[in-house]
Amino acid sequence: MADNIKTKTEAKTKKQRIITDVALIILLAVIAGGAYFFWLFSRNAGAYAVVYIDGEEVARYPLDTNIEVTFSTYDGRSFNTLVIRDGKADVTDAGCPDRICVNMRSISFEGETITCLPNKLVVKIEGGESPGVDLP
Repeated sequence: MADNIKTKTEAKTKKQRIITDVALIILLAVIAGGAYFFWLFSRNAGAYAVVYIDGEEVARYPLDTNIEVTFSTYDGRSFNTLVIRDGKADVTDAGCPDRICVNMRSISFEGETITCLPNKLVVKIEGGESPGVDLP
């Protein structure tokens, strides 16, 4: 009889652990979903696509215009083609061997970037406010 009571207690404890684990998984899923939606709806739309080559700003284009421009590397051996259309910036062609920058999705929110490491090119979305010091 003592073994029977011990078995029931172990079964109850195992059942409680399963319920606790399921509740914890559901709680974590709800928290992750809430964080995702907070991030999704708190992003700011950008105003400019800023192009940096080797860390130096070389161009700044408003996202509200449609344009296609090609940037060559300093040595002239490679290139990147930037297309801005419908408020989004996208690298559509590149002369680099891996073409990871071409396979990245288009960007339109502040802080998003497209990077081409072989060509040392970075396209970054920035806001509409001009950088600088505010004067009183």
